[in-house]
Amino acid sequence: MPNTPLGGVGHVPVAVYSCASSTYAVREAERRARHYADARHWHVAGAWTDRDPSAPLGSRLGWQAMTGALSSGLVRGVVVAAISHVALDAAQFAALGVLVRDRGGFLVEATTGPPPRTPGQPEHRRTLFEGAARRFSYGHLATEGS
Repeated sequence: MPNTPLGGVGHVPVAVYSCASSTYAVREAERRARHYADARHWHVAGAWTDRDPSAPLGSRLGWQAMTGALSSGLVRGVVVAAISHVALDAAQFAALGVLVRDRGGFLVEATTGPPPRTPGQPEHRRTLFEGAARRFSYGHLATEGS
């Protein structure tokens, strides 16, 4: 199965998970998580939801089904719209990420931005573009009367 690193782009099957008490909040969370996955060309293999955010994560039926898909290799990662769907704070989210990694996957929050650019990346791209523009002159395509 493909293995793309966190923040990478590629055909990676992922699960979308959300937990909220209202239907609107579940739909919005799923929309944001799907958008995040689509932007990275990840394939959303399934979406799991739970309706009781106060229930312990391990006892939620949607979470259990989703982790089963992760353990079986059906999905390689889990995308949540916000850490509040699975954890109380950033430390708990990080610890959960370690557990997911132990099962061979990754856990990401859809509200995080794109991977950071490397130093000098915009200048490097500009240099490549300018070099290509000089190499391919299109002046010979213009007619003499133009």
